Amino acid sequence: MTAVNDGRTAICPGTFDPVTLGHQDVFERAATLFERVVVAAAAVSGKNTLFSLAERTELIRLSVAHLDNVEVDSFDGLLVDFCRERGAAAIVKGLRSIDDFQHEQQMAMMNRRMLPEIETVLLMTSPHVQYISSSLVREIWALGGDVSEFVPEPVVEALERKRH
Repeated sequence: MTAVNDGRTAICPGTFDPVTLGHQDVFERAATLFERVVVAAAAVSGKNTLFSLAERTELIRLSVAHLDNVEVDSFDGLLVDFCRERGAAAIVKGLRSIDDFQHEQQMAMMNRRMLPEIETVLLMTSPHVQYISSSLVREIWALGGDVSEFVPEPVVEALERKRH
């Protein structure tokens, strides 16, 4: 079944392993632009993640609990199929650098080719969180560093549980 594009729903997709304050910045800003935002954690095959899909989804849910128009889900398969199922008008992605832009531009064009009615909205991450990435957070954490200024509190707690 295909949902109708309502023009008011945006999907914020990603692996979110773990969700960071940079991601949260994008979610909060998307929530001001769209009536409904669905943060969608992607199941990833062939990639070792620190957190399971269920854990990532729950950490996102805890991190966006303060946003009334944001819901959390997960998907396995093509993003455009998930967008079609949810009736989304837009995909919202955050950009930190020109490298992100080149990758996201290619993905946006491919998604547009497969689902012409979907728009991709690229938001520049706010300067105070622009340098944060999940991979750097994982690396700092793995080496025993403090990541509390880079991730929401539920993630700090989850990382502590993983350490013990």
